Amino acid sequence: MLKPSLQLKLGQTLTMTPQLQQAIRLLQLPVLDLNAQIQDALEENIMLEMEDLPDAPRTSNETTAEVETLRAEDSWQERASHRIQDGGWNGEGRPISEFADVSGQTLREHLLWQLEMEDFTPREAVIGEAIIDSISDDGYLTDDLAELAASFDAEMDIGAGEIEATLGKVQSMDPVGVGARTISECILLQLRQLDQATPGLDLAKDLATNHLDLVANRDYGELRRSLRTSEEDLHDALALVRSCNPKPGLAVSPAATEYVIPDVFVRKVDNRWQVEISPTGIPRLSINQQYARLLRGSGDHAVLRSQLQEARWLIRSLEIRNETLMKVATCIVSRQTDFLERGDEAMKPMVLRDVAEEIGMHESTISRVTTNKYMHTPRGVFEFKYFFSSHLSSASGEDQSSTSVRAKIRKLIGAENPAKPLSDSKLASMLADEGINVARRTVAKYRESMNIASSSERRKRPA
Repeated sequence: MLKPSLQLKLGQTLTMTPQLQQAIRLLQLPVLDLNAQIQDALEENIMLEMEDLPDAPRTSNETTAEVETLRAEDSWQERASHRIQDGGWNGEGRPISEFADVSGQTLREHLLWQLEMEDFTPREAVIGEAIIDSISDDGYLTDDLAELAASFDAEMDIGAGEIEATLGKVQSMDPVGVGARTISECILLQLRQLDQATPGLDLAKDLATNHLDLVANRDYGELRRSLRTSEEDLHDALALVRSCNPKPGLAVSPAATEYVIPDVFVRKVDNRWQVEISPTGIPRLSINQQYARLLRGSGDHAVLRSQLQEARWLIRSLEIRNETLMKVATCIVSRQTDFLERGDEAMKPMVLRDVAEEIGMHESTISRVTTNKYMHTPRGVFEFKYFFSSHLSSASGEDQSSTSVRAKIRKLIGAENPAKPLSDSKLASMLADEGINVARRTVAKYRESMNIASSSERRKRPA
């Protein structure tokens, strides 16, 4: 007979504190969206103020100040209550999408870019691309694994198990929750990002797995009876579930044309390239000291204390955002100095792992930083992602970037005889003469990505 026993095991796990979660969420927002979110925080959190605003006039009577503070606390209590009751679900039992990222690319393009930049074997990349092609705009996998397996050539011998393993890697991409097959799996993928010590996390996973219908219908009495839990514990678990985005794909979607505000500026000073965080677009925040002083030495005003903690987290998260942007931008500039000096043809190959290893961060973090972030340089304004490209081998042993090869193809076509345009095979041969090994089909792929017509379509007929 087996007997119960206790065992001690040592291990390392990656946990995410609420502060880190907030920092990561703010990190992926472009300047315009971040500014809008900060403005919302200023309106909702009485403990926050903009540093460039004059100090609020003080009352001459301490009692009056305390009365105003208590009134503010009542107002925050009411708002907090509404947020807890409504959460991420509307009155009809349907989930409400969170604030969506504004970007100029489709979800498919965003995922394929990560597929190229992250650590996928060639076989996994083929499977991953098929999985991405089956993901809807909402972020859900629309085909089952058997259908995906049947879509591959029989010679590849790809089974559901191998697809399942690759799907797990796709589900680790940004946005969190993408590639889920059900809303339950989508929420669970997001909950698994949280610190295991987060209050209510295990109960939240139970809710996502077995009781989403009751959550949507707000049948809290039945939930407490079924789960045999306290109202407080249920409250924590519901808050976690409602904080998840039920349609993660909508965080990455095409949007109307908007003005681009650079996140960083790159200048050449005294023959050295320097990076600076943009001084405009994002207000500087600080704690409202008048209200903070009222809380010292007092055990009252619980809601205001919570607001104070949230304000501190937001300010620190913005600092982390700026620090991370600086690290990534500085690393990019140091690696792509030749591009800044000479243009596209001098672009060096660089993938997410290169920057991640240099600055000591995870590749997924680099992916978030480089999406919807812009760098103002003497050569123009570029998205951070523009500086990343895959490696192509050359005869000299020095890898070429796909961006530089595209630039060379564009240059060769621009100098061709209009009556005898260069075919893709001829372009591949000319590149080979320069020591760049690239297949004809790759030339065609690059040419099409630049919206350049084929040689037969470029040929000009004589008048």
